Amino acid sequence: MRMGEKRRIAAIWLPHWPIERFYRDIKRTNASFAAAEKPRALVRAGAGGMRLVACDGRALAAGAEPGQLVPDAMALCPKLELHASDNEADRKALDRLAVWCGRYTPWVAADPVGAGEEPDGLLLDITGCAHLFGGETKLLSLLCGRLEGFGLTARCAIASTPGAAWACARYGCQVSCIVPPGEEAAALQGLPVAALRLGGEEISGLVRLGLKRVGDLYGKPRAPLAARFGANIARRLDEALGFEPEPISPNLPHVPYRASLAFAEGLTRQAHIEDAIKRIAADLCEVLEQERKGARRLELQLFRVDGEVTRLFAGTSLATHEASHLAGLFREKLGSLGDDFDLGFGIEAITLACLAVDPLSPEQEGFDKTGERRFGLEQFVDRVSNRFGADRVLRLEPRASHIPERGGATVPALRGITPAMLGWKTYMDEHRAAVLGGSLPRPLRLLPAAEPVDVVAEVPEGPPRIFHWRKIAHRVLRAEGPERVSPEWWREGNQRTRDYYRVEDDEGRRFWLYRDGLYHRDNEGPRWFLHGVFE
Repeated sequence: MRMGEKRRIAAIWLPHWPIERFYRDIKRTNASFAAAEKPRALVRAGAGGMRLVACDGRALAAGAEPGQLVPDAMALCPKLELHASDNEADRKALDRLAVWCGRYTPWVAADPVGAGEEPDGLLLDITGCAHLFGGETKLLSLLCGRLEGFGLTARCAIASTPGAAWACARYGCQVSCIVPPGEEAAALQGLPVAALRLGGEEISGLVRLGLKRVGDLYGKPRAPLAARFGANIARRLDEALGFEPEPISPNLPHVPYRASLAFAEGLTRQAHIEDAIKRIAADLCEVLEQERKGARRLELQLFRVDGEVTRLFAGTSLATHEASHLAGLFREKLGSLGDDFDLGFGIEAITLACLAVDPLSPEQEGFDKTGERRFGLEQFVDRVSNRFGADRVLRLEPRASHIPERGGATVPALRGITPAMLGWKTYMDEHRAAVLGGSLPRPLRLLPAAEPVDVVAEVPEGPPRIFHWRKIAHRVLRAEGPERVSPEWWREGNQRTRDYYRVEDDEGRRFWLYRDGLYHRDNEGPRWFLHGVFE
């Protein structure tokens, strides 16, 4: 939103959404079935039996109406063909349509108030977006035209509040209308009180009092209405007139940085799509570089001419604004789809959005005056992770525990630098000092699970002299320790004190063993385990 710009909301109502969604899905699989000239209706269980949910044009012309009992509808239209309604499919299809509307604005949400408590519309926050499409009039015309091309009946309206746009779209006299800023009261005055998104009892109560129009509520005392009907009527009226804010909860996550490209003719070749991705990645990275930001998680949306949207996601282990690297990640994503990537009639728009960004600190560029940065390992991790899946490429991350097997965990490499990673600095300093001193206090890698061993020691609390591991006897020549590790008292379970020893056998092999338990404290005798091998 630009400074001083007033909020603008576009409301889309799809009055025949369930039946038109049904026909759209059928056309993809059975065109002959959809083309058959038969009256059809969707039904579901309701009060008194099965009732009609939606009807096509031929059924409506024959006298069938939504809400009718099936026997009544069949009496009026004996050839009526009935199909079960699918609310879940309706909601999913509406969500896909909301994603498609993301080409106009990233702030799109399914209308929470619909017929039969099922969403049948969309709300778009077009503040600061209309000028990209030639103004509100052209944007509304373009939006209505595209929905009509999808086989959908739509009524659209633009106003300064979601309530006013919703009311004009559903109860206005025109199929599409634009309410100028500040004229919401005049636009709503002649509409029925149902336009305020009220419940059935509230509407009938107001009508009995003679308050049939929204304008009849203007200037009426609030206290008597609130005492009789509750505070909802006054709240809905204030929301529609802009006296009380009404947020829109978008279906998509917040997008801090976004770039888009639209094409006069749909792209039908993958090579052209990849070139377009390079262009849009360069535009996005230019903005990121100016603000010293780097992309961490990205989403690519490919808008097909027929209204379908392909969504691809990619991530980076470190924040970056290298356009070629980001474009390469999505190029591999497209390549991995293979025959599953359906271009349809072509790609008419592409959007690249950053779902997460991190700040970048200044970096020294190379001395060859090329200005190129080299992130060999990081870019390799990004490519492999995005190709095979983030859960396939892992790295270690420290955990706040002094128990060796709990001191680290494997996490996806794409998680990047986390606060926990800062704990490695102390460990690496100690490790580096140990390496320079010729001794490692602990092995670099532990066994997947500590393995039990049979130990012979000179004294009960002393180091091992002979131990058997995997049916092989090892005679200990040297031993260092113990390194005592106390149990974590705040954890549940049978935990005992450990005494770790570094030992070397007569063949020069070095092992890391521990005695689990103390002779004078634990009821059960101590047991020995092998936890790691020094390489």
